[in-house]
Amino acid sequence: MGKLLHISASPRGSASHSRRIADAFLDEYARHAGDDATIDHFDLWDGSLPEFGPAAAAAKMAVLMGETPTDEQKDAWDAAVATFRRFDAYDKYLFSVPMWNAGVPYILKQFVDVVSQPGMVFGIDGERGYIPLLAGKRAAVVYTSAVWAPGLGPEWGENAQSPYVEGWLRWAGVDDIQAIRFHPALWGDYPVELKKAEEAAREVARTF
Repeated sequence: MGKLLHISASPRGSASHSRRIADAFLDEYARHAGDDATIDHFDLWDGSLPEFGPAAAAAKMAVLMGETPTDEQKDAWDAAVATFRRFDAYDKYLFSVPMWNAGVPYILKQFVDVVSQPGMVFGIDGERGYIPLLAGKRAAVVYTSAVWAPGLGPEWGENAQSPYVEGWLRWAGVDDIQAIRFHPALWGDYPVELKKAEEAAREVARTF
């Protein structure tokens, strides 16, 4: 069943709803995956994700222009390349993504900015524009929120969470995306809704 990487964007550990739903997915996936499958985890809060600051940004522009990064830039670039290679080594991805302020945790945006590099996630053609380079991979995404929920009015917030994640995945070439949602709203029955989300995660995992 290939190699699967779970990318966790929540800093709440075992208290995280998105992590709990992801764990249900992974348990079910492991039951059906077989002995040759690989399942790994990338906790974006574990300190291994590099920054993408001035040196890295300068290195990216140097690469785009066909130039050689300076020594400081090269160190930042090498860290970005290593993170991309860690990500690219897998065929399938499970993202667990809580909603923060209508969007995603900043650490996930940092991850996207680190790995989204020319010649890795994308190419550029003068006539065709961006060329996605991650075609053929699959993704499942656990989305959670505490206030916003589908069908509520704008006074309950907006959803810039899933459009951002799925927009980035499709831009990178990952078109096979399955969403698993937990949006109980403030008055929802959390235990009941959480069980529904866990079962939805298991259902997706059985054929992932």
